[in-house]
Amino acid sequence: MAKGKKAGKRLGKKQVGEMLVQFFTQRGDRPATFKDIFRTLHLDTHPLKMLAIDLMEEMAWDDFLSKVSDNSYRLNTNGQVMEGRFQRKTNGKNTFLPDDGSTPLFVAERNSMSALSGDRVKVSVMARRQNHIKEAQVIEVIEHAKDTFVGKLRVEKDFAFLVTPGSLYTSDIIIPKKRLKGGKTGDKAVVKITQWPDAEHKNIMGEVVDVLGPTGDNNVEMNTILAQYGLPYKYPKAVEEAAEKITGEITPADEAEREDFRQTFTCTIDPHDAKDFDDALSIKRLDNGLWEVGVHIADVSHYVKEGSIIDREAVKRATSIYLVDRTIPMLPERLCNFVCSLRPDEDKLTFSVVFNLDEDANVRSYRIVHAIIRSNRRYAYEEVQELLEQNGVVDGTGQPAPAPGKGGYRGDNADMLIQLDRLAKKLREQRFKNGAVKFDREELRFDIDEQGHPTRCYFKRSKDANKLIEEFMLLANRTVAESVGKVKKGKTAKTLPYRVHDNPDPQKLETLREFVVKFGYKMKTEGTKGATARALNKLMDSCEGKPEGNVIQLVALRAMMKAKYSIHNIGHFGLAFDYYTHFTSPIRRYPDTMVHRLITRYQQGGRSANKDHYEELCEHCSDMEQVAANAERDSIKYKMVEFMGDHVGEEFDAHISGIQSFGIYCEIDENHCEGMVPMRDLDDDYYDFDERNYCLVGRRRHNRYQLGDPIRIMVAHANIEKRQLDFTIVGSNTPAKSRPDTPAPDAAAKGKKGNKGGRKKK
Repeated sequence: MAKGKKAGKRLGKKQVGEMLVQFFTQRGDRPATFKDIFRTLHLDTHPLKMLAIDLMEEMAWDDFLSKVSDNSYRLNTNGQVMEGRFQRKTNGKNTFLPDDGSTPLFVAERNSMSALSGDRVKVSVMARRQNHIKEAQVIEVIEHAKDTFVGKLRVEKDFAFLVTPGSLYTSDIIIPKKRLKGGKTGDKAVVKITQWPDAEHKNIMGEVVDVLGPTGDNNVEMNTILAQYGLPYKYPKAVEEAAEKITGEITPADEAEREDFRQTFTCTIDPHDAKDFDDALSIKRLDNGLWEVGVHIADVSHYVKEGSIIDREAVKRATSIYLVDRTIPMLPERLCNFVCSLRPDEDKLTFSVVFNLDEDANVRSYRIVHAIIRSNRRYAYEEVQELLEQNGVVDGTGQPAPAPGKGGYRGDNADMLIQLDRLAKKLREQRFKNGAVKFDREELRFDIDEQGHPTRCYFKRSKDANKLIEEFMLLANRTVAESVGKVKKGKTAKTLPYRVHDNPDPQKLETLREFVVKFGYKMKTEGTKGATARALNKLMDSCEGKPEGNVIQLVALRAMMKAKYSIHNIGHFGLAFDYYTHFTSPIRRYPDTMVHRLITRYQQGGRSANKDHYEELCEHCSDMEQVAANAERDSIKYKMVEFMGDHVGEEFDAHISGIQSFGIYCEIDENHCEGMVPMRDLDDDYYDFDERNYCLVGRRRHNRYQLGDPIRIMVAHANIEKRQLDFTIVGSNTPAKSRPDTPAPDAAAKGKKGNKGGRKKK
């Protein structure tokens, strides 16, 4: 093979191309760096190296090579036919996501074979046209992601149609009139597909399986949201009948094998409208001066046996769902509201974590036991908050009640509740000192009338009473996780579902740093996990109460990873815990029931559970948690639009809460309802979307709309069907000129809360 500078002069594009083809063909699918290639082919002049790099880029464009990194390539061994998931877009620019994780491919609507989002498909990679991106065409739909859809019926003379939201499909679903099940025009309905499009049939056919009712009815709309996500909107009769047979009777055998706390002061503290009380706290002073605090959790696994009909339904649901005006329980009402619920003045079975704490809330010892309790009182958060404040507690300061006067503390059980608050505040202080992140988001709430119509919209922040419960639940969850996961060196921990939360995405943290600089804040993004948490907390403290505070917290939250369930423990970044699980809410979360069963099994000397089985359950529960959160968010959007529909034409002070290429999202200051000012309404200039700096910048006047800016809006339109609020800008809302520290984007660049349970999802 020719080499050296003299040889370099004789090598042209054709010869170097042939050498590269031969090199990669012989190498197979092993990647090669530029250094390997230049050395092997003796390309030792700068022009030859640049020529080889250009040729490799062309070969990658033609799919002969695959780019591994900025300076390495390998032979593309992928065939022309690939399998993966299909993603439908309303604009027709669909995407194919290959199973092997390689680069997504564009699928034009004409080549989609009518596939829907989530469908598993087989595609053929099309021959690339000059100056065009790589495309694929669907040649087979292997498996449909779902076969039932929700929409609005339109009944014509000969046929009926299901009109689906968000342009789900290229055309409406056709329903023969004899398959309508009594549905009428305007009714919301659930339709099952009976015939998919193929070579002989262009249309999609279906039959009504359930008529939900007329559009606009509150119950119908809430059930529509659930049905759209494939969530249950009614409980199977067979499961309810099985639950009715459970008496909840406590036998002498139960009493003999359980620790008895019925003589110890115990109470529940929950939202005022809660019916399922799955946790209680007990407290008493020990002779040695320590405080015994019991975290008592409803013993669901005692009544719901693994593999039973009730358990199978609970697995499927995985979580309770909290819509604005209702709870869709994971367990039948008989269990969640009566048998398992820790109701006052009733003997109840619990699985408990009992701590011996000193005055500084240091855990001197603990035990995890099956117990019997009798709650002395059911408190609402508001009652406990009022009691604390009556005795000198100032919410948000982190300070406990001062020493009592001569008459002692005021209120029933005040001594016990104030001591619990004092210990909880010590625990909270320790947690933040150890690196927990301080996010304290407000929750949007509604007052609803008898017809389900929202009459008031407001936001709620956790107060000391909420934080009291939260700290003891966190302590119990962490302790249970440590009891199994924390083993001596050289030993393997037994299987347990953990609640894990990975470190923030470094790139998103850097984006956050660049964003907050515009408001005059500094933030370090490098260093240890603890240093990152401290930097975030310093930022949260600095911007608290400032106009830009909510927006900065929102951008910071976007940098966080999502918490999930897994048997592979990586710790919990947000809480700064090395071990963390969910143990404290088995009535409304299936992972907690899994943990209860495994702890019981291990206490009885059982072997470690099957890892694959429990990881599969963890993945399912994580997925269902996300689906439920989406449904909850949609119910909030619906009520928000319904509420603001009574205020069309009215003006409000707001701030910019989001920037997209198609418009500006604005959040009303007084009630946190969010709507959008469409880009078409910004007619004073042509605006470019600067994604990096979260702003729109006018090309001619350089006016700018930036995240966090105050703005005056008018409610222009409330579209309940699309759950969409449209605002227009009013008054003297002249956007700010571009600040010196934020350059205008290049001219060529173009381009939301609510947990009814009142507990944070950690």
